[in-house]
Amino acid sequence: MKKVIEQIEKNHESMLDYLKQIVEHESYSTDKEKLDVLAEWLSEAFKELVGGTTSIIKIEKYGNHVRCEWGEGPNQILILSHFDTVWPIGTLKNNPFRIEDGVAKGPGVFDMKGGLVQGLFALKALRETGIQLNKKIVFFFDSDEEIGNPTSKSFIEEEAKKSDYVFVLEPGMTLEGGIKTSRKGVGVYKLEITGIPAHSGIDPEKGVSAIDELAKQIVKLHEVTNFSTGTTINVGKISGGSATNVMAEKATADIDVRAKTASELKKIHEMIMNLKPIKDNILLKVTGEINRMPLERTDSVISMFGTAQMIAKKQIGFDLVEKETGGGSDGNLTAPFAPTLDGLGAVGDGAHANHEHLLVNHMNERCALLAGLLIEYAGIKKGE
Repeated sequence: MKKVIEQIEKNHESMLDYLKQIVEHESYSTDKEKLDVLAEWLSEAFKELVGGTTSIIKIEKYGNHVRCEWGEGPNQILILSHFDTVWPIGTLKNNPFRIEDGVAKGPGVFDMKGGLVQGLFALKALRETGIQLNKKIVFFFDSDEEIGNPTSKSFIEEEAKKSDYVFVLEPGMTLEGGIKTSRKGVGVYKLEITGIPAHSGIDPEKGVSAIDELAKQIVKLHEVTNFSTGTTINVGKISGGSATNVMAEKATADIDVRAKTASELKKIHEMIMNLKPIKDNILLKVTGEINRMPLERTDSVISMFGTAQMIAKKQIGFDLVEKETGGGSDGNLTAPFAPTLDGLGAVGDGAHANHEHLLVNHMNERCALLAGLLIEYAGIKKGE
């Protein structure tokens, strides 16, 4: 590890240059043209920095994905990083990449292009120090995480099924850079209600308001929220009605569900899918699904965090903490299939916010942490 750390330090300025390049490749989640350009850049960057092989997975509607391999072996370890951002094309004009007093700023620098670059330079340092691992490393870059992985989900799940361990380069939690050992699962649903329209002044008794029914259903749903267990149901968007003097025939609601455990998420899913009308003469339709299962804090995850904490403290020289979050990531997709450690990316703050930033002085240590984990969980070939 000493040699690896020294190599990472030698490469620090180059790492910042690559960070600048990738941030200046704007990559809004729905802009296929820009995403595909960045996919090509990532493929070339991997070959230049790491070697190995790369392949671009062509996607018709959304951005292409990039799958890279380094090393060889009968087993594999999966590294995950998305390269799409929430920032519309043109954001760079008002929020350009810059480094001020050790703080890097720009759209996507923290979530999660900084972690992506750290991952590339962790592998670069291993290669340059001559370390060969006993397991193949698969680095998968996806283009649609911020919009729920509509096309990358199946690819990520298949890679996870073949992997012994998964490391996700999402940002660390808070300015402590906490590793995420627990993420809530996510369910997304739409509730559609049909009532009977009528004039609200002349014959309201002949109507049945879909909005009234929706209001009652929302209260019922929100009462299920339990902060002590971490289960939340949020109706985040509603619509309905046609005019103020018409009892509404139609009303809809978009529902977000979060839960810490797979069993709880499945229970809430069944409850929502089987909602019944509260009033007579109401038609009720529910569509939706569990978008991603939780990343649960299992014994395997706890063990992986303990190893990361040991590497950070004894081999690199910094303290590492663990955190939990209600947000979802690619790690939720892999957790049901392989032990997954998330939040190994950049240290900073402001994901999806105007004050998004990355602390440059933590990049080397986070880069070294991933390298140390790969050495620990892949093992070094004899004679190395």
